[in-house]
Amino acid sequence: MEIVNGVRPMKIVIADDSMLIRDGLARLLAEAGCEVVATADNTATLMHKLDFAVPDAVIVDIKMPPTYTDEGIVAAHKLRSMDPSIGVLVLSQYLEAHYAMRLLSDAPEHLGYLLKERVSDVALLVDALRRVVEGECVIDPTIVTTLMRRPHVPDPLAGVTARELEVLALMAEGRSNAAIAGKLSMSPKTLEAHVRQILQKLNLPQSPDDHRRVLAVLKYLQATR
Repeated sequence: MEIVNGVRPMKIVIADDSMLIRDGLARLLAEAGCEVVATADNTATLMHKLDFAVPDAVIVDIKMPPTYTDEGIVAAHKLRSMDPSIGVLVLSQYLEAHYAMRLLSDAPEHLGYLLKERVSDVALLVDALRRVVEGECVIDPTIVTTLMRRPHVPDPLAGVTARELEVLALMAEGRSNAAIAGKLSMSPKTLEAHVRQILQKLNLPQSPDDHRRVLAVLKYLQATR
């Protein structure tokens, strides 16, 4: 696929045991300007095809042959060990927060977890793919909302205000500062102050080796699961 307006299309590999979903995703992504370089119906075939295809991102179903349990999570971790720069977007038919936590517990950059119902919105899907390619951590908003509704607020979040929790929840969805400020109708300066307070209250000092924003999201998800 040729470069359009100086932008190279994202190269995508799709792994899903359903031919209908594979073909549907490939068509939607092609129409959106992406290049689907390979597809697979199981993780063994996926790994074999990655010996030849060099994608920017891989979309993988969470449950595939042979056991239909956690093949997608296992594949995601294998992909990260092979090339940490590849974006990996895991799709799930059902809301399973524990799988999301397992996926993101180790080096969550370039990883995403979406419910399959989201893929019909191709703009949302392409945005999620672009964000994981760029190194962000993308979590389905439904999972974040479900965790927020749980009544128990454990000690790690005890000092975080209600407004800061709203900010943290939107951070957990992978939103940028500009998007969060717009969503909550606050100035960028006020939003930055909230983020600084959150990082301080979660005891996340500056470090050249850690991504504090991602660590804050992980603490939030662990505390509310």
